[in-house]
Amino acid sequence: MQRTLADWLSHIERIHPKSIDMGLERIRDVHQRLGLKRPGKKVITVGGTNGKGSTVAFIEAIARAAGRRVGAYTSPHLLAYNERIRIDGRDADDADIVAAFEAIEAARGEVVLTYFEYGTLAALWLFERAKLDLAILEVGLGGRLDATNIVDPDVAVITTVDLDHQDYLGDDREAIGFEKAGIARAWKPLVLGDDDPPSSVLGHAYAIGASAVRAGCDFFFEPLPGTDHWRWREVGYRVELPAPALAAPAQRRNAAVAIAALRALRPSPTRLQFAEGVAAARVPGRLQRFERDGIEIVVDVGHNPQAARELAAWLRASPATGRVRAVFAALGDKDVAGVVEALAEQVDDWYLAGLADSGPRGIGVDAFAERLRGSAADEGQRHADVATALRAARAQAGEGDRILVFGSFHTAAAALALLGAN
Repeated sequence: MQRTLADWLSHIERIHPKSIDMGLERIRDVHQRLGLKRPGKKVITVGGTNGKGSTVAFIEAIARAAGRRVGAYTSPHLLAYNERIRIDGRDADDADIVAAFEAIEAARGEVVLTYFEYGTLAALWLFERAKLDLAILEVGLGGRLDATNIVDPDVAVITTVDLDHQDYLGDDREAIGFEKAGIARAWKPLVLGDDDPPSSVLGHAYAIGASAVRAGCDFFFEPLPGTDHWRWREVGYRVELPAPALAAPAQRRNAAVAIAALRALRPSPTRLQFAEGVAAARVPGRLQRFERDGIEIVVDVGHNPQAARELAAWLRASPATGRVRAVFAALGDKDVAGVVEALAEQVDDWYLAGLADSGPRGIGVDAFAERLRGSAADEGQRHADVATALRAARAQAGEGDRILVFGSFHTAAAALALLGAN
């Protein structure tokens, strides 16, 4: 009996004893056995602490506006695994992903692959068969040892470098930056979204001869006074753009980085195509807004202090008329105190929720609340799961209140499922 996609996902979750096991030897071996070559005529690899998914979406939307056949591989997914692999703007269907998994299983022999390695190989297998003009690969974790790094990109992108996944990447920006810089290639462009990137990133680029293209140095973006439009510019070129549909202040930076990547790739899209793509880009779970019974509900995947600072900036720029009620649930390896500190002045009421069923990194609400002892969320309500917490927040919210649901992709997925999003 042929396995369904759900059967395959259960199977590949069980094969490797660890959910994260960084290294390129296993996936490179199976990649060679599959006989895979380039996933597209051109490849852009996108790494960074925050903003990767949004930057991929901007690159994808602009390239499609330019008439290119585009594939995008992202992770994690929110509601369905198929979201991870898109070809020409459509999620891969179950049958195609199953066919890819069957090919990988036949080729791997005794090689034990992780869940992410299976998914990466499946995307590369499908992309090659789709005859893409452009393949966009989002790094899963770090860069140097991430499964996506078996492909040599024509342009590498590092959106931001900040503290996250320290158990795997290091305890400071310099160490983390070095790991992320591993996606750069000799004599190829490396687009950097940070105004002040770590010296480890610039040092690595210099050492291998990569051409660093830096925000605030080689390209610039600024608002146009009196409008919601903005300008992107570099020496000898400028383009005026509409506000992104994605709401957070950081999205202009993400869009600017995407434009820089496509300008570096050549041939460049036209000014009209840049504008169309910026306006068209959408990503679920990034300040995704709903109205239920007169209450605004905002869902965001932000899960580290840098992302929380961006959320706080948006809350300041778009204040609610009533109270801000935060439904917060995070995985056990996150700097949750740092997240609360970043948002403390913008949140009136906290609803803490457990993610006990979210794999080995999941945590129950009592242990989660203990980690927040002494913080602004210390007196927050406790709920076993996100759905229960969101129901409580909705029951207690009044006209003009805003409910912010955030802290993890797991948190956002639970909220979107409850809200009936698709």
